[in-house]
Amino acid sequence: MRFAVLVVLFASAYGCGLPTFPPALNRVVSGEDARPHSWPWQISLQYDDNGTWSHICGGTLISSDWVLTAAHCINTRHSYRVEVGRHSLEAEEGSLAVAVSRIIVHQSWTPILSRNDIALIKLETPVTFSDSIMAACLPDAGFLLPHNEPCYVTGWGRISTGGPLADALQQALLPVVDHATCSLPAWWSVLASSSMVCAGGDGVVAGCNGDSGGPLNCQNPDGSWAVHGVVSFGSGEGCNIAQKPTVFTQVSSYMDWIHSTMVTN
Repeated sequence: MRFAVLVVLFASAYGCGLPTFPPALNRVVSGEDARPHSWPWQISLQYDDNGTWSHICGGTLISSDWVLTAAHCINTRHSYRVEVGRHSLEAEEGSLAVAVSRIIVHQSWTPILSRNDIALIKLETPVTFSDSIMAACLPDAGFLLPHNEPCYVTGWGRISTGGPLADALQQALLPVVDHATCSLPAWWSVLASSSMVCAGGDGVVAGCNGDSGGPLNCQNPDGSWAVHGVVSFGSGEGCNIAQKPTVFTQVSSYMDWIHSTMVTN
C-alpha cells in the first residue's frame, strides 16, 4: 500500500488514473478511436529506424520518470525513446519525446512460454504532468480481477492483419477471462500461467501488432484507472477477428519487482 501512495505523490495535484478528459466508454468490442488524451498514461515506445523514429510498442506511464512495458518489446540492438501526450501518430499535436536513461527487463524473462514478459523504462528527464500527460494507478500486490470485469485495451496497433498502424489511439472493451477458463485446452492451456491475465476472446476482437506492451485499463471503485495488464501475446490467426483471449502480464503479480526496481534505480 505504501507504493500506491508513492505513485499518487509522484502524480502531484493530478493524481494517478484520473484523466482530465474521461474516456468515452461505448463498450465497442471491435475497437474505436479514443477520446483525445482520455488515456493520458498511454505512451508510444519508438525505436531509431535508420534515423527515423518509428512506433514499435505501447506502454504505461506509472510515475513522472518510469514507464511500464513488455520485455518482448526490447531489443538491445536498438535505441529507444518514449513519446508522451500523444493521440495521433501522424499529426503534430504538442506531444513530448523523452530520451531513455535505462531499460530494465525482468531478470527471469524468457520468450519460451512468454514468462515474465515485463520491463521498466526510466526516462532521462522526468515529465511534468498536465491534462494530456499523467500516470496510471497500479493495483495492490496479488489482486485478481473478477471474471467478466470490463477493462479496456488501448494502443496504436495495426487495424488489420498486415495493415498499417492506427493513426489515432484506439480503445476496445475486453472483458476479463478468469484463469480457469483461459487455461482450458480449447484456449491457452498451459501457456496461460497464474502470473498472466486474459481478456477478450469468444467473439471479442483482440489487439494486433503494435499494441504490445500497452495497458489493460480497469476502473477502480473510486473512478480512477489502474493498469492491470501489459499486452503480451494473442492468437496468431490474424488481427481483429474472433479468436482466443489476449494474454497480458498480470501487473499485480510483479508489484514487489516494480517497487524494488524503481527504488534501486
